[in-house]
Amino acid sequence: VALSRLADVATPLWRLPYAEQLQVRTRSPRILCPGCPLQPVINGYRNKSSFSVNQGPDGNPKTVGLYVGTGRGGNIVCVRADRMENIPTKHKQVAQSYEQFLRLSPLQPCLLFHRGGHWRELVVRTGRRGDTMAIVTFHPQQLGQEALAAQKASLKDFFTSGPGAVCALTSLYFQESTMTRCSHEQSPYQLLFGEQHIFEELLGLKFRISPDAFFQVNTRGAEVLYREVGKLSQADGDTVLLDVCCGTGTIGLSLARQVSRVIGIEIVEKAVEDARWNAAFNGIANCEFHAGKAEAVLPRLLSAWEHERPLVAVVNPARAGLHHRVVRAIRNCRAIRRLLYVSCKPEGEAMRNFLELCCPPDAQRKLMGEPFIPALAVPFDMFPHTDHCELLLLLTR
Repeated sequence: VALSRLADVATPLWRLPYAEQLQVRTRSPRILCPGCPLQPVINGYRNKSSFSVNQGPDGNPKTVGLYVGTGRGGNIVCVRADRMENIPTKHKQVAQSYEQFLRLSPLQPCLLFHRGGHWRELVVRTGRRGDTMAIVTFHPQQLGQEALAAQKASLKDFFTSGPGAVCALTSLYFQESTMTRCSHEQSPYQLLFGEQHIFEELLGLKFRISPDAFFQVNTRGAEVLYREVGKLSQADGDTVLLDVCCGTGTIGLSLARQVSRVIGIEIVEKAVEDARWNAAFNGIANCEFHAGKAEAVLPRLLSAWEHERPLVAVVNPARAGLHHRVVRAIRNCRAIRRLLYVSCKPEGEAMRNFLELCCPPDAQRKLMGEPFIPALAVPFDMFPHTDHCELLLLLTR
């Protein structure tokens, strides 16, 4: 019962044939226009999955899975992902092995920071070539370095020579974290064994992926999306492409050969290192990538922009949308005539961005440039079995 309940909450359309799923999304008020392009892969499409550790339906606190319930209702339970159609078998295998390890460990899981415990969530990343990366988060509490080293050794032994060896991991990372989320800069990812990176192939290019680098969660779906971005950009040999929130450089690099220059901006430093490596490995020399917050880097780049070549911007922000200073910099840069906005949650904070990009000039908010006009909205079914769609919005002026 719990397995089906989780599937119904996280993937509410999983019981419907795929054609009916598309019909449901077309009728959804979230989608601005009908006609999602068909998804190449329906099941097991996620290349990244996050698993929590908490009390399961049987009361065992060392259960690895996804949450059902609410904190307000006091009925949160952690359920294994066995029935989740969008999660690959390999991810489930690693999660089940981690659960087995936890139940053998003398240390308790960290369910609430102030109540102690150590073992926390698991992230699994995979590539189409078979690479598998596992990242385990651990709360050190008051453990000394010797005790920490012993726990890292036991985790490594389990996945290299113990029952977890069946997972055939490419990389095993360990992160000590006293916060809900930690970047590599705040608390470095420690490689316990294997390769530093995994690799993925997309549109004929090879991409290197670090533990915390952003990469579209559906690789085959991303290929469909990026082809449409290239088409709608109308970029040619004179175009300069501005790739904001570029992650490992996938959009910019996939379009690099049809433009004169690519400028990428990304907050995660390791992702920028990956993007630069990806450009060099794929023999692409017309790309540059800047590390830093887009709201700090972009205004500086655009304030002095005097290039005569046409400038096309592509933005692919997280759910929180673009910072107001990024919107202001894009709006006030007259050279940008076409803007492609990729949103995984268009009805959320992205809507605020759309309104700021398209509203009449507003001196009080320093939005002085000519407003953009929404020209086309294309939904992409990047998340089969769920009621979410990725939206590609073309804005012109």
